Amino acid sequence: MNNSIRENGAVVLCEALKINSTLTTLNLKNNSIRENGAVVLSEALKINSTLTTLNLMNNAIRDNGAVALSEALKANSTLATLDLRSNSVGDNGAVALADVSKRESG
Repeated sequence: MNNSIRENGAVVLCEALKINSTLTTLNLKNNSIRENGAVVLSEALKINSTLTTLNLMNNAIRDNGAVALSEALKANSTLATLDLRSNSVGDNGAVALADVSKRESG
């Protein structure tokens, strides 16, 4: 997509996501939301109950962002697809995401 949303734009977008009642798919691929954007987005995901698909591919998200997203997934029962390909998620983020995935499937 690349709409140059970046971290600051993610903050604004997240405020809208908190009150969203219709959007089910959001593609933020290639938008450089980075760590801070992922953390802010995770707060919105804890509240949002309509989003089912979120593409965060290639956004320079690292461990802290992935851990925050994993915490949001614990609270969010509607998000079924989260694409984090081509980010810089390390071991800590991967373990946190795997833990949530394990809970959901088992």
